[in-house]
This record gives sequence, C-alpha cells and structure tokens, in this order.
Amino acid sequence: MSRPSIAVLAMTVATVALAAPAHAAPFPDRIGQTPPRTAISFTHSPSGFQAGSPNQHEARSGLSIVKLYIADYVFDHGSAADHAAAVQMLRTSDDGIATALYTRYPDSIAATARKYGLRTTHAGAAWGASTTSTYDSAAFLEARKRDHGLGDPILVALATATPVAADGYRQDYGTAQLPGVIGTKWGWSDDRTSAHASVSYGTDFTVAAHTYGPAAQLTADVAAAFDAPPAASPAERAITDAAAAAHAAVDSATDALAGAFGSSAPAAQAVRDAAKGPHASINDAAARARDVAQLSSRSN
Repeated sequence: MSRPSIAVLAMTVATVALAAPAHAAPFPDRIGQTPPRTAISFTHSPSGFQAGSPNQHEARSGLSIVKLYIADYVFDHGSAADHAAAVQMLRTSDDGIATALYTRYPDSIAATARKYGLRTTHAGAAWGASTTSTYDSAAFLEARKRDHGLGDPILVALATATPVAADGYRQDYGTAQLPGVIGTKWGWSDDRTSAHASVSYGTDFTVAAHTYGPAAQLTADVAAAFDAPPAASPAERAITDAAAAAHAAVDSATDALAGAFGSSAPAAQAVRDAAKGPHASINDAAARARDVAQLSSRSN
C-alpha cells in the first residue's frame, strides 16, 4: 500500500483541523495566596502582564523542566539528528536522551540561561542537578512563542507530548489542567512524590508551577490560584477530541514516512520538519474553531 505524502497529510489535517483548545487566558486572581510549598508564575502574552506567587523567583529543583533549555541550545547548535532527539526528549521526557544531549552539549543549560536572562537558572554537573524558577521557565516559553510563533518545534513538541512518559509516568497534571492550554512540559522527582513541576502555554498566556509534594497537590494549588473556568460546552469538548486525533494522525503518518527512508537521517529529518506545519495549522485552526464555539454558546 502506498504511503501518504506530506502534502496529502497536510490536506487531511486541514479537514480535521476544527480542533484543539483555545479558551481566553485564565486569570490568576488568587495567585498571591499560593501556599509556600508551591511557586506559580503567569504571563498574559498580548499585554505582557505578569503575576506570580511571592516565591516565583526562588531557584528550585529543575526536574525535567530544564530539558527545555537543553533543547533550545540543541536547536541553535545541533545536527538534524540532534534536533529530532531533542523533540523526542521533550515529548516523552526521555532521561536517556537528555543525558546524551547534555553530555554532548554541557554548556546548554547555562548558555540558554544567559541567552534569555534566566537569572535563577543554574546548571548542574548533571542536568538533573540543575535548578530553575517558575518565573524563568514561564519567561522562556513566552520568548519562544514571541520569537518563533506556535509553529516553533519546541512548542509543537510540547503540544504533542505523549500521555505517558518514557519512564511510564503520566503526563497530565498541574498547569496542563488549566483551560486553553495547548502544550506542556512536566517534571517530577525520581521518587515521584517529593517534587513536581509543569509549564504550559496557550495562544495568549504562559503559566509555570512547581510544588514540593505529589502531582495532585500541584494540580490543586494551580487550580486554586485561578478563576474557576466555565464548563466546556459539548462543541468545545468535541473540538478538543478532534485536535488530539489530528495531532495523532500527523505523528503516525510522519513516523511512517520517516521510517521509509531507513537510515537516511537527513531525509527522515526533512519529513519531520515538514510535519511541523500541519501541527501548527491544527493549533491555529483550533483557536478559530474554539472562538466560534464560544461565541455561539454566548448567543444561545
């Protein structure tokens, strides 16, 4: 059976692209009351408004959030094969890939901190020993969104993160539960209990959080810091489900096409690069679809 071309794939995605979440930005009306165990930072992208818990500048365990900083450096300095590895590292939070990339690029975290002025981000001898703050991780994603748009490969990787990480841990908590989130990077301690973090972005906001405690605690503290969102309408839920299916279809076809080139890394990477457009199209079409659904619900 013949494999679909990227052009056909893009057309297929376009037909399914009434998809993906795009709420108005949540409002952090109670972020100042966040308990000290948790730090939260929020930025409203169009206005630049920034708010956070009193400890948002505190350097805390970086967990897998610092894989974002490794990926940024890799996209600036790495090979096509390294780019593909960085995307996989972000989507699945693969520690082995992170270790390999950090060994190859030991200045990656420190260099990214210098590049973006992340003053409370400090590289460790091992990537897992690095520290960052919620303020820094939110500022980083805001910069990527501002400089590269939603088609940025790092943002697309977060928008297509796998439900379960490479080590079997679920990626579904914290800031990812806020309305309007498109993509998220999660982090957790090795014992899966003592620390959890996440940083998420939407079309018009970015939010980061870290807690010393379990995943459910992070989710609860984040929810408590924001206005309770209205319940999603059936149309909005259908849009969200269609978005997930569209992203999955892109990933499946991309993997099949890339696999057809076998060991030809440049050709396979070209296929993966070409697939970034359809992913971005899904997110952009989703925003428009969600706006229509919300306007329709208000008029009823």
